[in-house]
Amino acid sequence: MRNKYSKLLEILKSCGSLAVAFSGGVDSAFLLYAAKEALGDSVLALTGKAEMVPEKEISEALLFCEKYGIRQRVINLKALESEAFVENPPERCYICKKMIFEGFLLAAKEEGYDFLAEGSNVDDQGDYRPGLKALKELKIMSPLKEAGLGKSDIRELSRQFGLPTWDKPSYACLASRFPYGERISAEKLRMVELAEQFLRDKGFNQLRVRIHGNIARIELPSDDFGSFNDEKLRIEIYDEFKKLGFAYTALDLKGYRSGSMNETLKKE
Repeated sequence: MRNKYSKLLEILKSCGSLAVAFSGGVDSAFLLYAAKEALGDSVLALTGKAEMVPEKEISEALLFCEKYGIRQRVINLKALESEAFVENPPERCYICKKMIFEGFLLAAKEEGYDFLAEGSNVDDQGDYRPGLKALKELKIMSPLKEAGLGKSDIRELSRQFGLPTWDKPSYACLASRFPYGERISAEKLRMVELAEQFLRDKGFNQLRVRIHGNIARIELPSDDFGSFNDEKLRIEIYDEFKKLGFAYTALDLKGYRSGSMNETLKKE
């Protein structure tokens, strides 16, 4: 594992200077920390601000850069002005990633950085990930993948380095809560954001609230299912979700899993 980290530092040092797409998540935080170690002040964190990014994620990204003395630039994204994104086709992630990283590349160039990196790792190969195609087309660096680092490596090294993100739950943009073909709106994104935050405030950690029209489908690890035996908690969740605009609230019996919206896609 340490050999992989040494390889990562070598890759980063070879850049001379580097802009890093930084969401505040486990992978991008680890990459940014390593870039700071390898390049010192020749690192710029680029963080996107948009309706599909929870405010909490932005706040945590700002605190991380402040803690480690990393210069950061927050870029306002206009995803909802793109009809192609709002229509939410199966290639939505490609459309979104390309739009975001074109903006990041422009910002990096304005700041004098020739290289832009992001936090994909070797475990980000499976499932349906059209966003990776956009990164490849735009020639965005993926140093964690190049160094052979996987998710367990990143979490363990983050723990050893004392990074506050080492045990942070995995996160995906709020647009991933919508079934393909259901139009994305600022109102519905906010409904999902507040619903998920409410569950976190109730002590749930790894979760998703998927939105199907006016129905909320809650995904939790099966170990958390027992919490719903508490009628008071169930009613409290139902009533809060009702206030947010959900007519019905359901618990997904299969439990939490990443990319569940891709299960409806036809496999070639």
